[in-house]
Amino acid sequence: MGTRSFEIRGNLEREYQDVFTPEALDALDALAKFDAERKAVLAARTARRAARFRNKERIKFLDRSATIARTNIKVQDARDGNFIGSEIPADLRRQWIQGTGPAAKPNSPLDKSIRNIAYALLSGADGWMFDGEDALGQISSMSLDNQRNLKLAIHRDNVFMKTAEQVAAEMNDWGKGFFGKPIIDNWVKQLEFTTKMFRARGLHLDDRHIRPRSGGGFSASIVDTTLFIVNNYKRLRQDGSSLVLYLPKIQTAEEAALWSNILSGLEQHLGLPDGTIKVYVLVEQVEQCFQLMEIRAALGQHFIGFNTGRWDYINSVSDAMAWDNGFINPNIDAITMTYGYMRIYEDRVRRACSTPDRLGQYALWEGGMEPQIPVGSEAGVTAAMKKAVAGAEREQREGANGKWVAHWKMVHIVRPVWEKAGQDNQMGRKFPPLTYTQADADGLFMLENAPRTVRGARDLISVAMQYGNAFGQGLQAAALKPADYFGNDDVMYLMEDMATGEIRLSILWEWLHKNANVTEDDKEVGVKAGDTFTASMFRRLLAEEYEKLRSASNRDVHDVSKNTTLPIAREIVETYVLEDVKLPWYVDLLNINLNNFDLTEAKRRIRLLADVFRKDGSRITENLDFETKATKAN
Repeated sequence: MGTRSFEIRGNLEREYQDVFTPEALDALDALAKFDAERKAVLAARTARRAARFRNKERIKFLDRSATIARTNIKVQDARDGNFIGSEIPADLRRQWIQGTGPAAKPNSPLDKSIRNIAYALLSGADGWMFDGEDALGQISSMSLDNQRNLKLAIHRDNVFMKTAEQVAAEMNDWGKGFFGKPIIDNWVKQLEFTTKMFRARGLHLDDRHIRPRSGGGFSASIVDTTLFIVNNYKRLRQDGSSLVLYLPKIQTAEEAALWSNILSGLEQHLGLPDGTIKVYVLVEQVEQCFQLMEIRAALGQHFIGFNTGRWDYINSVSDAMAWDNGFINPNIDAITMTYGYMRIYEDRVRRACSTPDRLGQYALWEGGMEPQIPVGSEAGVTAAMKKAVAGAEREQREGANGKWVAHWKMVHIVRPVWEKAGQDNQMGRKFPPLTYTQADADGLFMLENAPRTVRGARDLISVAMQYGNAFGQGLQAAALKPADYFGNDDVMYLMEDMATGEIRLSILWEWLHKNANVTEDDKEVGVKAGDTFTASMFRRLLAEEYEKLRSASNRDVHDVSKNTTLPIAREIVETYVLEDVKLPWYVDLLNINLNNFDLTEAKRRIRLLADVFRKDGSRITENLDFETKATKAN
């Protein structure tokens, strides 16, 4: 074998021989050619975003007579369903509840880290999306721990089976207390029930442990997809399981076509039939809603369905309209799935899924995330679970085949909604066909009257800082609530991930730079309805919320973080919100400070990122601390 086109950081190839197998490394080398194409589509993203800002333009539908980039499919053919999609495999036809979460924990020995998978596969969820992206911490080598744990669990390694037996007993103890009965009859058989899925990181992210020999960044999407599929496809197929990925942060049909090329390239390398790898696409970027059928067509036989996430989508709308001073979001808790542009977005997704392809095949629609967790006071849990069930009932009525939950306990709270309905899925349910008028385009940015308050600003600031702090500690999925509710068990913690910070900072930036008016008086701050949200108001609230976090108990803000990652999280929030040029990704600011606990160095890196983007729109995405064997030896 010749020299590979990439290099692996430090001694990780040796330390993770079970992940970086010869087969996986060969496949990575074969797919490395797609990284240049990824960088090209990202450059096109940047150019489109800059042009919209410069020309003050909204996103538009594609020309119906055009050909989808990287394909030979006409836009109108895609919209008409004149393409061949995928038959839905047997283990995906009933996905009432899908759980989501990572397969590893930060700074944990293997027997503790792998417990995440045991909870997932014993939960009773129809599917579990093991996360490599927004909910997976990236400190140290967590992305590789995630892959290792998944391989051990899928192959029923003894360390996993021993852990699963212990976890099953604990879950039954909880069931006896909560429901008055155990929830698992036969734990070994239960492990066979849940379809295993994996969310790779998006095209916009570079891997932290692999880079081209020439330097720079290398696609985290290619790394994640290759390691998961190559290390597990034989066992999954042997067990009769589909190979299923969730694809995040796609913005256009061209990007979907690139993903299709990557997946087909991997299938060809492994000798698998084209379309063996199935994908759900997360609709979390507003530009996607202008190209839903085109994305379906571009992914062809790989595509099985869409998922309607909430937080990331709101952020994408805010970002797409950052140039328009008349577009200002309300408090985050007002932007539910029935609010203005969110209602239109959900409706377009279900219409796209209910449009048949050339063979009469429909697609799956998986509903959004339920972030509630049944932990708190009796009154708080009762109210939260009632809200969760009502949300599930709404999505089921609207046509969703199922929904996501962020905690294994919620499977047992929400799944009965679909059990009661009794249908495996709602594919083929009739909805009006998609249309592509100016009114349709306008609806995707439709605002409705809702509060914009100092209390809302405090919540945005508090949770954004907490999330950045959790990220720095290796917890990209964390149970959070605003600091003013610490100690109040009637107010529930919500499971939050990367999108939490993205949207909260976007809304704060919007309020400040578009001179938003608050809608209610606030005596504590001396603000009256109609007053402008100013930089001085933001700085005051930031300082006050920061002090609340510093004085919080270890339960809510880990003491070890208060002089390390928390000050850095505050610096990131302050920089992002005050910068007059809106930065595109909060995650970039967090990623460049992973494993860094020095505030002075953090300020240097944050300033570097902001200055580089301001200069020419470039993002710093590679690992600034990448070290090779040679640098470790020196």
